[in-house]
Amino acid sequence: MEPDKTPLIAGLIIFAASILSLRLGVSVAIFEVLLGLAAGNLGLHAADWMLYLAGFGGIVLTFLAGSEVDLKLLKENFRAAGVLSFFSFFAPLAGGFLFCRYAAGWTASAALVAGIALSETSLAVVYSVLTETGLAKKETGKLLMVCTFLTNTLTAVALSFVFLKPSLYTLLFLAASAVFLVFAGRFSMGVIRHPALAGKVIEPEIKYIFFVLLAFIYLAELGASQAILPAFLFGLVMSGHFKEQRSAADVKNRLRTVAYAFITPFFFIVAGMKVSLPALWAAAGLFLAIFAVKQVSKFAGVYFLMKKYFPKEGMYSTLLMSTGLTFGVMAVLFGSRAGYLDQAQYSVLTGVLIASAVIPTFVAQRWFPPVEEEDII
Repeated sequence: MEPDKTPLIAGLIIFAASILSLRLGVSVAIFEVLLGLAAGNLGLHAADWMLYLAGFGGIVLTFLAGSEVDLKLLKENFRAAGVLSFFSFFAPLAGGFLFCRYAAGWTASAALVAGIALSETSLAVVYSVLTETGLAKKETGKLLMVCTFLTNTLTAVALSFVFLKPSLYTLLFLAASAVFLVFAGRFSMGVIRHPALAGKVIEPEIKYIFFVLLAFIYLAELGASQAILPAFLFGLVMSGHFKEQRSAADVKNRLRTVAYAFITPFFFIVAGMKVSLPALWAAAGLFLAIFAVKQVSKFAGVYFLMKKYFPKEGMYSTLLMSTGLTFGVMAVLFGSRAGYLDQAQYSVLTGVLIASAVIPTFVAQRWFPPVEEEDII
């Protein structure tokens, strides 16, 4: 009996993506998506364990993204970031819905799913790029994370409105998440800073964070909801402690190492594997049109405000805000499961989201690199 070669190929993809990223100076997430796309179209299928690990990787990335948000900066720039994030969300939502409904002839439900999918800015991609380039520690990067968070909050609300089916479990998920988040800071730091846990090779602090995120996932699935928002808020609650406490910052750095080494790559690899190149080729014109709608509407909604708030990094920031993947893939997946999207629509929208994760990021890093800034201490 031939052994399963899927883990071997997945390990090769993760390693190869890292080498390509180092060689070409482009985010590793891009190569993980592209290599996953190639593997999927060469016959490799994602096993159940890969699908679950990919979902967990997205949640871990979301937590890490929340932990990078500077709460002081959020409060100081909330009004400006709120205006920018509203247009970042609404412009592609409206543009995507109108195009798919009236130009492409999709049903109202399918067009609404498409608009929501196109409205997001990918937390996973933006966080990965900012971390790899060092911008996560600078004011521009921190403000971009704030804008990304607020944009995706609006997308999450829209997703909940369309797909949420309220039940007793939904209330349980919301209540449990709210109660935990209220006490998360004090209780979590009690665990992370406990002297008996410090320096242990078994990493109990990281395992605690993983347990909390897995609990969010379980409760969210019970409530037919998503764990992304509470995971991000958990990271947001912890961000101040990670910044103020050296021991807590060390925990975050170790968590990032573990996540980037093996967990989060599966989120990007599986996203690439879901795209059918034959289906995209058959609808190439529609694919290009929807991709153009997302980019043009994001540009129209964001660029001039970005030039106002990020005068030195207007184009770079706009391109990163034009990325999509995390929430968009979830919206498309939900739409497919609910029967709103057929297989062709699913493939086209997923392909557009992957292209929007790859192309704007590549252009931003290659031709509009950020100006050097001093780190925020």
